[in-house]
Amino acid sequence: MVHTYNPKEVIAAFGSHIISGFAEDTFISIEAKGEGIPATVGCDGEVVRSVSPDDTYDVKITLLYGSESSSYFQSSFNRDKKTGDAAQSLIIKDLKGGLVFSADQAWVSQVASRTYGKTANSREWTLTTGQAEMNE
Repeated sequence: MVHTYNPKEVIAAFGSHIISGFAEDTFISIEAKGEGIPATVGCDGEVVRSVSPDDTYDVKITLLYGSESSSYFQSSFNRDKKTGDAAQSLIIKDLKGGLVFSADQAWVSQVASRTYGKTANSREWTLTTGQAEMNE
């Protein structure tokens, strides 16, 4: 079986904003914050599994310098700091691979650091979600 990956067919939306201006290498990283299903082994060898109820994620989005999405993320972060009402839906979909990641509520939890040098640098934004779902 042959699978085809095309980064142009990975789409992401934060609220009504379609995220664009992705960096040239890794541009989206999705990391679960919960512990999944860890096991505890007792002294007699019995095993107990615990299902973590934490279905929250950190999503890192790396953008090119000058991306309009950076301005959108910064505005959202600023609004959230002032009013606390900037949480929005987040959806990420790989149209070729079938991945769908979605959260009803997500927010910019960490602004991108700014570095300047001889060439333009990428900016990495961190979004944190409420309960989210990932399907492959």
